[in-house]
Amino acid sequence: MNIRFLSSLFAVTVTFAAFSPFASADEKKAPVQPVLKVDHSPVTTGAENRVASYADVVEPAQKAVVSVYSKRIVRERVRLDLFTGRLSGGDHEEDGLGSGVIVSPDGYILTNNHVVEGADELKVALSDDRELIAKVIGTDPKTDIAVIKIEAKDLPSLTLADSDALRVGDLVFALGNPLGVGQTVTMGIVSAKGRNQLGLLDQVGGYESFIQTDAAINMGNSGGALIDAKGRLVGINSAILSPSKGNIGIGFAIPVNLAASIMHSLVETGVVARGFLGVSTDTITPDVADELGLPKDTKGVLLSDIAPGSPADKAGLKRNDAVTLIDGKPVASREELRFVIAQSLPGSTVNLSVIRDGKARTIAVSLGKLVENPNELLTGIEAAPLGEEARGRLQIDARITGLLITKVAEDSPYRDRLLADAVVVEIDRQPVADVKRTKTILQPGRHLLLVYYRGQIRYMPIVVK
Repeated sequence: MNIRFLSSLFAVTVTFAAFSPFASADEKKAPVQPVLKVDHSPVTTGAENRVASYADVVEPAQKAVVSVYSKRIVRERVRLDLFTGRLSGGDHEEDGLGSGVIVSPDGYILTNNHVVEGADELKVALSDDRELIAKVIGTDPKTDIAVIKIEAKDLPSLTLADSDALRVGDLVFALGNPLGVGQTVTMGIVSAKGRNQLGLLDQVGGYESFIQTDAAINMGNSGGALIDAKGRLVGINSAILSPSKGNIGIGFAIPVNLAASIMHSLVETGVVARGFLGVSTDTITPDVADELGLPKDTKGVLLSDIAPGSPADKAGLKRNDAVTLIDGKPVASREELRFVIAQSLPGSTVNLSVIRDGKARTIAVSLGKLVENPNELLTGIEAAPLGEEARGRLQIDARITGLLITKVAEDSPYRDRLLADAVVVEIDRQPVADVKRTKTILQPGRHLLLVYYRGQIRYMPIVVK
């Protein structure tokens, strides 16, 4: 039976053939039922498997989690208000609060860089109510890890787990001192792993591979412990994503494997040594895979450029190579490749599984050492805020502000566009004055620069690789 419903906008035809008294014998056959997997057993097999408390897991961990109090002296220029006749400014103190994790009985503590950054004084409150002065051993803003130390012995400390072995759905607990209310424990699960495109560390060109959890994390939890159901440390709580600045169940922790490797480097040398490959990359999308003649479901990273004389160049890597594995582990994005290489030690060898011209091969690369130049605005381009000395020397108009290009390397890919003594006034119509912040704007892609040079000012498009 066919029934047609008509309207001025559309027509609909509904067929009820299966219920027609005139349907054929074949049409009256029952539809094939889907095959379902059904398990009627309860989640637990009995009362003996029911977990009534996690106190035995949490209590030992609580003793190794501390509160970190920071004090900063802020110096402001004294100003006279002409209307009130009052002075404002001068030196004043700013107090900060965070958490930390004791990882060795002799007082080494892992915390966040942003907990201790700029502090003139650090004090650590232990679970037994002792308060001790702490000193900074080293910090790494690019991973938001800091190592501090207190002078004490036989301290309770946490055992470190293998954070690479974590699985989504694993039970975790977050410990810290949120909002200064005192030590607090919250529970949740691992919601995701390897979060590397959040942009939380973009301002410092950082390296992200966060554990995501719905265990409640709030201000003051930073630097505290994320532990597993065995009470082992799996992460250092670092940040939340929230429009209200309060917990909404999206928190992030730095994997303890990364935190531990940073700690060892800071303790031994005071700095963090990172591996260097020397490539420009793009994440392989289905469209890119199709253009390269690869299966559309190919996951990996396309090498778009190879730096001359770099470890990649010496190993024989070529432009348009598709990297799918590093040491046998999948690499699905440019962020993931950058993270893995940076986490590797200079001088170590990594094996890259590469597809070139449709053929798979493995190329071993001995990594170099990443040398980071805080004044490098772009590859081979160094800059600094435009100062009065340079303004006078170059006779630059007082209305011009921005970043003065101080050096252009011979092998810089931008040397045909940017010249020494030019001033970058704006990028993408945003005024610029600080190298570190400006570098966060210059992400891969097309940008429009407003550049002043020898009395002329003009717009200049560039593509950052």
